[in-house]
Amino acid sequence: MERPDFNIEEVNKIIRNRRSMFVAQFKENDPVDESIIEEMLENANYAPTHKLTEPWRFTVFAGKGLQKFADFQSQLYKEKADREGTFNEATYKKLQENPLKASHIIAIGMKRDLKVNLPEMEEIAAVAMAVQNMYLTASAHGLAAYWGTGGVTFYPEAKKHLGLEEEDRLMGFFYIAKPASDHWPAARRKPIEEKVYWVK
Repeated sequence: MERPDFNIEEVNKIIRNRRSMFVAQFKENDPVDESIIEEMLENANYAPTHKLTEPWRFTVFAGKGLQKFADFQSQLYKEKADREGTFNEATYKKLQENPLKASHIIAIGMKRDLKVNLPEMEEIAAVAMAVQNMYLTASAHGLAAYWGTGGVTFYPEAKKHLGLEEEDRLMGFFYIAKPASDHWPAARRKPIEEKVYWVK
């Protein structure tokens, strides 16, 4: 295979202009074409992965699946909060309603291969890089997207529902929609010079 000819200006542009956009910025009831979601997932599959473990696992909720996801997470929250005496009606309502405002929601899982002796951190990093590939693809298509770790992300009971075992990790949910406006958020980063120390 010949070395690809990359356009570095376009690479810099997409990396530096990727943004998170949240539910309040979503255009509702206007689904993203499934071919774009498939492209995002395909690009996720090319993230760096030590020893080719490819630990990322994705469950995609779309159409009526969004209601199933909303029911699943709100009910799981209610059961746990009722047991602990921490139930909050506003949180429950948010877990019920927010998923229905998205076009697609992708549950992000990390599958451990215990036969391969890799530090867990490397597998977490590989999944995070796969999500970054999805983020960049979504931004390139002008979509609103964000990776959230709220809701039932850290509930052990949620893992089984998403095909994950005890040794695996649920790493959150990636929400995708068309943006409600043409406004693109501005960057908010401190200069890189404040975060780098050169040794020459």
